Amino acid sequence: MRFTGSFQTIVTQGRSVCSFAALSRSTSGDACSGGATDTTSTIGNRRPPWRRCPTVTQVRTSAGQSTALLTDHYELTMLSAALRDGTAERRCVFEAFGRRLPDGRRYGVVAGTGRLLDALADFRFGDAELAHLRDHRVVDEPTLDWLASYRFTGDIWGYAEGEIYFPGSPMLVVEAGFAEAVVLETLVLSILNHDSAIASAASRMTSAAEDRPCIEMGSRRTHEEAAVAAARAAYIAGFATTSNLEAGRRYGVPTTGTAAHAFTLLHDDERAAFQSQVDTFGPGTTLLVDTYDVTNAVNLAIEVAGTELGGVRLDSGDLLQQAREVRAQLDRLGATQTRIVVTSDLDEFAIAALQAGPVDGYGVGTQLVTGSGAPTAGLVYKLVARENSAGRLEGVAKKSKDKLSVGGRKYALRRRSASGIAEAEVIGVGSEPAGETNDRALLVPLVEHGERVFAGTLDDARERHTTARAELPPTARQMSRGEPVIPTLYERDQKENAR
Repeated sequence: MRFTGSFQTIVTQGRSVCSFAALSRSTSGDACSGGATDTTSTIGNRRPPWRRCPTVTQVRTSAGQSTALLTDHYELTMLSAALRDGTAERRCVFEAFGRRLPDGRRYGVVAGTGRLLDALADFRFGDAELAHLRDHRVVDEPTLDWLASYRFTGDIWGYAEGEIYFPGSPMLVVEAGFAEAVVLETLVLSILNHDSAIASAASRMTSAAEDRPCIEMGSRRTHEEAAVAAARAAYIAGFATTSNLEAGRRYGVPTTGTAAHAFTLLHDDERAAFQSQVDTFGPGTTLLVDTYDVTNAVNLAIEVAGTELGGVRLDSGDLLQQAREVRAQLDRLGATQTRIVVTSDLDEFAIAALQAGPVDGYGVGTQLVTGSGAPTAGLVYKLVARENSAGRLEGVAKKSKDKLSVGGRKYALRRRSASGIAEAEVIGVGSEPAGETNDRALLVPLVEHGERVFAGTLDDARERHTTARAELPPTARQMSRGEPVIPTLYERDQKENAR
């Protein structure tokens, strides 16, 4: 396929839709009615000639393409100084954690770990990357020589994808020489902050929807690569499908989709559009019924597809009231099994409100891919321990106001009641306590000596999230603003963490 139209202020091809010039001539709908009006876009009173355009290619990060420059300038200047003063190889521990949850949220969801491990495998400074750094004098030649042979050889632990986290949870723990670990900061945070924010919002939405499926439809509301990552994160948190085909190809997320209003507007009338869709996909398809008049469209849909019609979609207006009216209409027509799917800028609060109506599924776009008010998880990546002159790790911590950190290499446990309900997030420095049978260890090995050892699948992460969310207290499912559903408790072993 090659696009052979041309781009103006709007995309036009074949039978043209209106231009801004046409809009300025008419506000009555004659020039741009949205029906079958044949108006022609004009430039200087002439119809623009169609000409073949260059192929539009998408630039994206894919397997095998270096991720090394997906970082901040200062990571490499710190590296350069550490190489010069002899501290670059000092053994260190970094942690990724959040000081707090987004305002009002009761828990967070870990997502992006798998993508991070994929990106780490491609974190290599090849000829092109080194040439850029040299040409722009970012670092000196000794640093370039070091980067040319960069390979991560340390260890990484983390909360597995789909797990729940709370303030202070050490979601990712990186132990390596300072130089190897510090250059990963931006990559770690850019992936985990985005994906965890999306998964956290998605979890609230699927919780509100209960057993009714949610469909991810946000690709047109965010960056093209962020859309793919968002679809993956949403699937982990319980979304059933996505409209994004690249997420299906790259990650195996189930995809779905039928038609938009443009397909109805393309045809001479609604019946013709419905007939085309049913002829192509069968009566089990879902028909969009709010382009013109919902009541008439539902009647037409059943006339065309019969009572075996798979579903109808509502995308505007008072969705709760319309769903009730459409359900009653479908039942009168004998289409008692036809599903009702609603879309239109839904968030978790709208989904919760719609639970009172006969809605069978939710399509969610903008609010999901923007984190429903919290577009980042607010995670930080901090040095928490470094090797001392005796060769042992000693804790280090930031003490500035409102940005305190807790030094030392940590363990993390989910403390549970006898009935298996989570009671606290326990974080300690030192040796993990033994004998607490209801404590669940949260950190798992991801990378050992530079080699990836964690091989969980996306479906594993999805199942893990379902299990982790189920062990939270019932108040975790409340949509209202509140404090984290369980407290974070800090414990310290007096032996410290000497290795």
